Amino acid sequence: MAGDDRTVSTPPPPPPPLPEPTSNEPDSSSSSSSWRIDTFEEVRVRVVVVLRSKHSRSSQKSTAIRSTSFGSSNWIRHGEDRLIDVGRISRSRQRRAGNSHRSRGRRRMGAAGREAVPTFASLEDVYGQGSSLLEAQGRYQRLRQKFCELYGQGEPELYSRAPGRVNLIGEHIDYEGYSVLPMALLHDTVVAIRRQNASASASGHIPTLNVANTDDDRFPRCSFPADPSQDVDRANHVWANYFLCGYKGVFEHLQAKGRDVGPPVGFDVLVDGVVPIGAGVSSSSALVCSSAIAVMAALGLSFSKQEVSEFACVCERHIGTQSGGMDQAISLMADAGVAKLIDFDPIRASDVALPPKGAFVIANSLTVSTKAVSAATKYNCRVVECRLAAMVLAVKLGMAHELVRDVRTLSDVEGLCMAYAGERDSSSPLLAVKAHLHGEPYSAQEIESILRLSLPELMAHSPSSLEVLAAAEKFHLHDRADHVYSEARRVFAFRDAVQSGDSEDATLTRLGSLMDESHASCRDLYACSCAELEELVKVCRANGALGARLTGAGWGGCVVALVDAGSVPSFIQSLKRDFFRSRIDSGAIREQDLNDYVFASKPSGGAAILKL
Repeated sequence: MAGDDRTVSTPPPPPPPLPEPTSNEPDSSSSSSSWRIDTFEEVRVRVVVVLRSKHSRSSQKSTAIRSTSFGSSNWIRHGEDRLIDVGRISRSRQRRAGNSHRSRGRRRMGAAGREAVPTFASLEDVYGQGSSLLEAQGRYQRLRQKFCELYGQGEPELYSRAPGRVNLIGEHIDYEGYSVLPMALLHDTVVAIRRQNASASASGHIPTLNVANTDDDRFPRCSFPADPSQDVDRANHVWANYFLCGYKGVFEHLQAKGRDVGPPVGFDVLVDGVVPIGAGVSSSSALVCSSAIAVMAALGLSFSKQEVSEFACVCERHIGTQSGGMDQAISLMADAGVAKLIDFDPIRASDVALPPKGAFVIANSLTVSTKAVSAATKYNCRVVECRLAAMVLAVKLGMAHELVRDVRTLSDVEGLCMAYAGERDSSSPLLAVKAHLHGEPYSAQEIESILRLSLPELMAHSPSSLEVLAAAEKFHLHDRADHVYSEARRVFAFRDAVQSGDSEDATLTRLGSLMDESHASCRDLYACSCAELEELVKVCRANGALGARLTGAGWGGCVVALVDAGSVPSFIQSLKRDFFRSRIDSGAIREQDLNDYVFASKPSGGAAILKL
């Protein structure tokens, strides 16, 4: 097979540096000795540059994929005139072995990532003024009172809060390594916490984690041993498992840093959440993040936002979902007034100021989607399908079989796809997808014959992936890859539209169009919509939304709609009439709860510790 004789032990030298482009570059009729950059496609970890001689559009071309991150590249020969950087694959192997994660994070982490999770002494610092502050004051007072009733012996030592989020664009691509564009909601999860009396432990008492919820009818009180090494019981989907994930994450992070975790410490905990559950706005991640920073602060520790974002992403996987890092990153790194472009490897965030004339309305389809419960057939299945698509592409594009096993995501092979496209006068990785992945579903046997690998053996390290293999009959590789690559480009098209300098009306029209395209891709290629979401999107568009799409994992949950800011009240009333009224009449929801199911939101601030 092509490329099987490649080696990384004696790599050829990298191509010579490219000349800086100039504004007076000669056109295509100039001397044959001139070279130009036909395609300069910046991707997340590497830059793909396709160089073509101006006098030869068909034969004399060379393609190089050059790493732009974390030091030297590893070059291997691919074909006669192409060099492929396999640095990403080898670096991925190092990350999984834990060899280079922290040093790389320090090099790439921006100032915002280095900031510690903030600590405030007043609710005004978090909730501002007006009705939001009044609501927060009453809520925290009730939380304090219930904590004292449950646990006695004084008040909570501190509170933590972490917001939910709405993803504006970039669905199901964070776990593939691609950037996303969410904003934080004002809706948050608050954790009140207090360390248990040390004398109790000294007297022979086993420290415990007592975890209660203000809504104890829906979320009964749970207790766990204060042992960070304990497993999370994936088969028992109790709500407090999310607190346990955050608790474990703090100690796992300490261990990874080589710090002493000390003797077991018990905690009394009370949780109050107003992030809609199972609605695609990250109620689970808000609980994991608020739990992690509560434990962190109660132990007298301080970690950066980036640190918490990264370990919270990892520790939430104890619940059984192979999630990406978007939810945790925006919950920790959000700033009021701006959305965030979230990049990964490592996690970092940059501001995206949205047009003032636009507003985002979030509406709940009332169909609950619980990722952890249906992971094997839905969320985790998509993660596995994407990995298999990436591996098949790697083989078809000539990657050596000894490297294919280490391919994890579609971003791992985008460089190969771009090189393939560049040789065919294109800059789209979708060209390789259409050429090398057939549209019909793949069987496990067909994939194994292509990869020359046993899928159970390949996935042996991941119990959740093995569950997918046991449940799935077919794998839709073409459609999943098509969605990921096209959605990744829509994220930057969205960001570029905001920064284009065009009129606000033109910008909002473009943003709405991109949101509509995203929803169509989620529905048709990723198959993560449902009848209720489709009905709600249709109602939004019929009532003047510039764009509307499902947000979150899908299969239920919420829709986010872009509307003119001046029409928000009338738009919300239209949704209440055309979508929610029939649900009220049927008794599915109460009219007095409508504001919990449909609301407008501005970008809000991120996680914080409160010592009141």
